[in-house]
This record gives sequence, C-alpha cells and structure tokens, in this order.
Amino acid sequence: MPESAYPTQSAAPAASRPRPSSVTAHQDDDRSAVTVSGELDLHAADTLRTALRDALKSATGGVDLDLRGVTFCDCSALNVLLALREQALAEGKTVTIQALGPAAERLLTLTGTLPLFTEADDEDDHELGVEVVQLRRAMQTRPTIDLARGVLMATFGLSPQDAWHVLVMVSQNTNTKLHLLAQDLVTAVRGEPLPDAIQRQVSAAVARLAESGDRGAPDEDA
Repeated sequence: MPESAYPTQSAAPAASRPRPSSVTAHQDDDRSAVTVSGELDLHAADTLRTALRDALKSATGGVDLDLRGVTFCDCSALNVLLALREQALAEGKTVTIQALGPAAERLLTLTGTLPLFTEADDEDDHELGVEVVQLRRAMQTRPTIDLARGVLMATFGLSPQDAWHVLVMVSQNTNTKLHLLAQDLVTAVRGEPLPDAIQRQVSAAVARLAESGDRGAPDEDA
C-alpha cells in the first residue's frame, strides 16, 4: 500500500483552531504501520476513523500504531481506537500500539485501555473483548459522564483530566459502571442523596490526587 496521508480540517476560527492532526500509513509485510500526530479531538475523529479503517482493510495481519506525535487525545479518539480493535478482532486481525506520547499514554492509562492494544495471550482475549464492549458502552453515555465531570470540577476545583481520573478511580473502587456512577453524581446535584459509599470514595480519590500533587492543567475535553 503506498503511503497515504489524511490531514484533518476544522471549521473553528483560526484563533481557537487546534493544531492540525495527520495520519500516515504504509504497508509493512502483512501489517499496516500507521503514524498519527497532532491533536485528536471530536473534529479529527471522522478523519482518524476513515484512515484507520483503510489501513486495516489493506492489511491481512492488522495495524501497528505510532502515537508519539499525538499532542492531545480525548474520548472521541479513544472511541475510534476501540471500534477499530473490535473490527480487527472480528476479522481475525490485531491492533497494537508500538509507541506512545504523553498525551495518548495518559488517556489510555487513566481509562485502563492500554493493555487492549498490546499483544495478549489467547486465554486473555475473551476478557479483553468484554472490556471493549463495556468501554464502548461508556463512550455512548458520554454526555452524562461529561456532566458528572463538570460536577466534580465545580465542587472540588478539579481540572477536566483530574475529574475524569476521580470518576475512573471511584468506578473501580466501588465496582460501579462508569455511566451509572456518573448518573448518580448528576442526580445528586438535582436533590437526590448520593450513596454514602460513593461519597466516601469520591472524597478519598480527590484527597489522593491532592496528596500526590499530580493535578493536571485544565484541558479542552470538558
């Protein structure tokens, strides 16, 4: 497959327009080697989706991703990657991440999705497939999740990234699905009491962030 490039375009005003992102791909034996750079947000999602689907279609083995040049990555881009992996599994192929930059690594680490894009043993594949379905379901309920992040940001003075981190930690510690936890938080703002266990875990997660000093700067994924 000849090398192809997919620059993204945005209709946003020049002053607020994100740095352009691009996707280049070339054939490497039975796999497509894809390099992604720039800012991956909602505006870039369609171009990213098209480019990755083309790369997967052209390779009998799958796709290898180089994300070192990604400077910003939000949940819309993660949704594209998860969908690509689902499609690859259905076709008997794999999608792996060969290199990561800080922005993509942070999102994949916070959401626990990085292992989905590394080589897995066959016995682990079913478990990872179930996790993909769960995460995709969470992406479909993103409006409620974003509202819950806003609640945490306003209540505790968190950045968008820290609010997401708190949601993920509380979800894991209480064994509560992310979208159900988000719904509880949003409902609490409207007057319904938040369960005591959830209140304690939210307070503990915020305290851990403060103690670690790992407070992220505000980003545009709010």
